[in-house]
Amino acid sequence: MRSHRAPLTHAHTPIAFVRAITHAYTLRGRSADGALAKAQIETSSLDDPLHRVTAAQFERLCAAAMHELDDEAPGWFSRRLPWGSYGLLARASITAPTLGLALRRWCRHHGLLTDDVALTVKTSQGHARVEIDERRDLGTLREFALLSLLRNLHGLACWWVDAPISPQLAQFPFDAPPHADVYPRLFPGPVRFGAAPAALQFDAADLALPLRRDAAALEQMLRRALPIMVWPYRRDVGLARRVRQLLQQPQAAHTAETLAAQLALSPRTLHRQLRSEGSSLQALKDEVRQARAIDLLLRTSQPVARVARAAGFQNDKSFIRAFRQWTGLTPEQYRQARGDGQHP
Repeated sequence: MRSHRAPLTHAHTPIAFVRAITHAYTLRGRSADGALAKAQIETSSLDDPLHRVTAAQFERLCAAAMHELDDEAPGWFSRRLPWGSYGLLARASITAPTLGLALRRWCRHHGLLTDDVALTVKTSQGHARVEIDERRDLGTLREFALLSLLRNLHGLACWWVDAPISPQLAQFPFDAPPHADVYPRLFPGPVRFGAAPAALQFDAADLALPLRRDAAALEQMLRRALPIMVWPYRRDVGLARRVRQLLQQPQAAHTAETLAAQLALSPRTLHRQLRSEGSSLQALKDEVRQARAIDLLLRTSQPVARVARAAGFQNDKSFIRAFRQWTGLTPEQYRQARGDGQHP
């Protein structure tokens, strides 16, 4: 789900963003040393305004902070957003038929999480804009909060429709920071500073794009959602999609060897190319198994043991264990909840 990205040896994320995360710890009276260690970021680098870290390091730092502080908007708002808050917004939007409706749902429901900002979708003269109305002084974390809100929503929008959405303009109400050169990497297209409110503008025709992801894909994505926020988007049109199509074909067993042979690759090359696309064979297998299992559970009355075999599991115990990891429910609980019209 990533577009052309720099090798991990290239450091492009400014230390100012790292300091924003460590400041969230300071606001809570806690030390960020453990999170920095997990991300392999030296504490001494915080004092160097020119220092930069890799996107992979920053992804690890964000993940650690969000879990340790139990705040998916680390320090931005007057009250924390507990882990899973943005997952709830995504689940509430995934059933929308179009991107426009999904974005409007997301923005409306975001107001249930915090009163500090309000997100709205506006259209005018063929342009669509997501705007952020600041209703409280966001203090020293203002830049990172506004930047992240727009970046996260853009990454999710691209994922929803499985296509890159090209911003026509990204604007921010603060002066250009010393690290302004990083903004075009995050928002390909014109970037304007000193222009209120913070907003992301794109072609209004994009609002009519259909959502191409379903609930099963969403649950898989939420297990590792940060990459679509940290990395630019790349549509899944390469090897991952071809492998997924092969996995959907009924066959006794799909191994790296059999799949590689069908693709005229070596198993080693198969794994390497999938990694370069931000995927893995196991993740694709899990995605296909989950989608097949959910389809059979909701569309048929087959016993769980038969669903397990059809989804590629050797026994129902391993299937139930995996299904609980995917959804938090057993297959029977999931079938009952969805059959009653509830959302697990």
